[in-house]
Amino acid sequence: MNTPPNPWQAAVEPWRVERILAQLADHRWPDAPAATADLADWRYGTDLAFLRRLVAHWTGAYDWNAGLSALNRWPQFQAGIDGFDIHFVHVRGSGSGRLPLLLVHGWPGSFFEYHKLVERLCFPARHGGRAEDGCDVVIPSLPGFGFSSKPSRPIGLRRTAGLLHRLMHETLGYSRYGVQGGDMGSAVATWLALDHPGQVAGIHLNLCLMAAADQQAPQGDDELAWARAMQATQAREMAYWAVHHTRPQTIALALHDNPVGVAAWIVEKLQRWSDVGNDLTQRYTFDEIIALLMVYLVTDTIGSSIWMYRGTVDEDAGGLPAGARITVPTACAVFPKEFLPWPPRSRVERTFNLQRWNVMAAGGHFPALEEPQVLAQDVMAFFGASRS
Repeated sequence: MNTPPNPWQAAVEPWRVERILAQLADHRWPDAPAATADLADWRYGTDLAFLRRLVAHWTGAYDWNAGLSALNRWPQFQAGIDGFDIHFVHVRGSGSGRLPLLLVHGWPGSFFEYHKLVERLCFPARHGGRAEDGCDVVIPSLPGFGFSSKPSRPIGLRRTAGLLHRLMHETLGYSRYGVQGGDMGSAVATWLALDHPGQVAGIHLNLCLMAAADQQAPQGDDELAWARAMQATQAREMAYWAVHHTRPQTIALALHDNPVGVAAWIVEKLQRWSDVGNDLTQRYTFDEIIALLMVYLVTDTIGSSIWMYRGTVDEDAGGLPAGARITVPTACAVFPKEFLPWPPRSRVERTFNLQRWNVMAAGGHFPALEEPQVLAQDVMAFFGASRS
C-alpha cells in the first residue's frame, strides 16, 4: 500500500542509547599487533589505539541529544511505497523552477552523509552564491538503512532505483529531476537513468564503474592498465565486498548489537577510502563519525544494510545488460583519493552520454563529507542550466 508523505523526525527510545553506551563502556579490548613506527598506516585493519580514543570520546564527551538535533536539522518525512516506509529529507530551496535533485548515499553511508550539502544546494546565498540558484533536495534512506523500513529479504539496486523513482515522480510529483550519487548511489543513479530517461534529466556521479556487458572488456593500453589496477585494489581492499556479496548474514550476525564491532567495521572504511593520510581526524570529527555510526546502531540496520550487496547479486543488477546505453547527460566528478581506481574516460563514454569530466584537487570516496563545497559547486555547475 502506498501512502502520502507524512512529516517525521528521528525519535529514539532512551534505553537504546543507554544500552549502546553501556556496551561501549563494558567492552573488553582484544590484543593488537605490537606497535611499530609505521603502524599508523592501519595496515592490519582498524587501528586499536584510534578506536579506543573514539570510544572514550563516545562514552565521555559525546552528546547524543546534540547528535539527534543534527539528524533532525532538516525537514523529514516518511512515505509508503510498494510496502516500504521510505524515510527522506525534503528541503525546498530558495530558487524558483530549479531542477530538483535526488541525492543517493551508499554503504557505509546514510542520509546524514549529505548534511553538509543541503544548505549549499538549497540556499547558496548563505555560501556566497545566488539565492535564485537554490534547488529542492530529496535525500532518502535506502531500504534497510537507518530510518527506512527493512526488507524481509535482500533487495538489489535496480529495485531500489524503482522505489526512489516512485518517490520522486509519483509521491512528490516531480516531472523531471536530477540525481547525484557515489558508491551504491552511483549504481542507483545509473539504473534510474536507464529505466526512466524521460524523467531523469541528468546524473552526477562521483564513482562510475558500471558498463554495458558488451563494453566491459578493456580496450587500449590505458584501459588495460586500469583493469590491472582494479585487480590489485580488489586483492588489497575488497575482502569486505566478498563477504557482503556472498555471506552477508554471517557478518550481520557478528555485528548485530555490537557497537564496537560496527565501529571497527565502518571506521576502517572511512580511513582507507578518504583523503586523510594516516589521520582520520583531518576530515572527520569524532562527533561526526559517531553520528554516522549511531544511525545504524539506534535502528539496528547494520545487517539489513549489508543485505543489499547480496540482493544486487540475486537480481543481477551489478552490471548493465549488453547494448545498454545511458542517454541522459552524465557528469563525473573524479576525486583523486577514491580508493576504487577510476576507469579512463574512454570506457565511461562507451556506455554513458558523458557531458562533464572534472578532476578534483582533493577528496576521496565520501566527497559530500570531505569536500562539500567543491562537490556542491560541481553539482550546481552541471545541473544549473536545467529547469524542471
